[in-house]
Amino acid sequence: MDFLLALTRPPLVLGVDPRPGLHGPEPLRHLRRYSLEVFEALAPKLAAVKFQLAFFEALGPKGMELLLELASAARVMGLPVIFDGKRGDVGTTAAAYAETYLRRFPGSALTVNPYLGLEALSPFFQAAEESQGAVFVLVKTSNPGSGFLQDLGVEGKPLYLHLAEALAQAGEGYCEGEWSRVGLVVGATYPEAVWRVREVAPRAPLLLPGVGAQGGRPLKGPGLLNTASRALFYPGGRPDLEGALWAAEDFLRALVE
Repeated sequence: MDFLLALTRPPLVLGVDPRPGLHGPEPLRHLRRYSLEVFEALAPKLAAVKFQLAFFEALGPKGMELLLELASAARVMGLPVIFDGKRGDVGTTAAAYAETYLRRFPGSALTVNPYLGLEALSPFFQAAEESQGAVFVLVKTSNPGSGFLQDLGVEGKPLYLHLAEALAQAGEGYCEGEWSRVGLVVGATYPEAVWRVREVAPRAPLLLPGVGAQGGRPLKGPGLLNTASRALFYPGGRPDLEGALWAAEDFLRALVE
């Protein structure tokens, strides 16, 4: 499976941020069953499934086992997978992260942090190209405090836009047809930033977190992957398969109207 096929699917990404406290006395067993039911029910309505690694890591070894099982199950169902770890480091450490989440899961994507510079991202880009995967680089994140650094003015433009321009140029070397394997993360909570980034990075897939619970609304356009986590995985603040179906339909309806 090539991750870029996600861009031909409905433009909605299911974020999986598990809260074991919502899953009863045997949380991992219930979480496993509920996740698989949600994947199967929503598969035709999704571009991909995004796993927030921190929530699985917090569950210990059993949580990591569950992550690998759910990621494999999603792929069997034909759903591309995004590992949301915001990894970033230099040299052999970056290469090890790339090995773990890209080469060992061909056709998957990983979120990465650009703070160490573009050179430190090269192992991720190369692994994505070799494994038919993708990398999503943080550019303008969805949290309220993101502007502290990302909006700093540099030569008349915000820092995040300079970063988007540099990544778009770097991503030209990793294009497959219309799209690059170097994607960007831009919060749906900042729609103006989404459109500014799209202008300077027309071939980069854009992962748009923050839809739903964080107040972001779905945005329409080629290469936009709208991501909803709590509002889709836990509609109403709890596991609810029927509610997840309704929420997915509502989000997709907003993207076609």
